[in-house]
Order: sequence, then C-alpha cells, then structure tokens
Amino acid sequence: MRSIDTLTRAEIAEAIHRKLGISRSESLGMVEDILQHMCQALSNGENVKISGFGTFLLRDKGERVGRNPKTGVEVPITPRRVMTFRASQMLKDRIAAN
Repeated sequence: MRSIDTLTRAEIAEAIHRKLGISRSESLGMVEDILQHMCQALSNGENVKISGFGTFLLRDKGERVGRNPKTGVEVPITPRRVMTFRASQMLKDRIAAN
C-alpha cells in the first residue's frame, strides 16, 4: 500500500524547531542551506552520500534510439546526465520493518 502523504521542507524545519528549540526561521534556513549544499555538490558532478540514508548518484547516459510507443517511429534520444538515488541498507531495513 502506498502512502499519499508527502514530507515537505516546512515540516522538516518544524521538526528541527521543536527538537532543537531554535526559531522557525533559523530551522528553515538550516534546511535550505543543507539542500543548497547538496544541489551545489551535484551541480559540480559530485555524488552525495548520507550515511544510514542513501546516496544520490550522477550517471551519464549516452545517445540511444528510442521508440514512440504510439506510432512506433524511432527517435534519437540525446545524451544526458541523470541523478538516481540508492537507499542504504539501514534505510531499507527501517522501511521494511514498518
């Protein structure tokens, strides 16, 4: 069964505010700084690993031929860089336990 709830930046910031007792604006600033740092690292071609959570990996995909599923016409797909996420074993175990 899939969950329809979504955890947002604001909810993460609120949790930090409650747990650490810092102001809401400071906690939101912390969340934004962390996400900005992660985005910058990924923009620079670095992978981002968060121990116990997972790894955001960059992968270069080469040019290939795709097919329009409606018409069957072959279409060239340009090379690009994609980001993937690989969950750590600890995260997988926690999710499976729930």
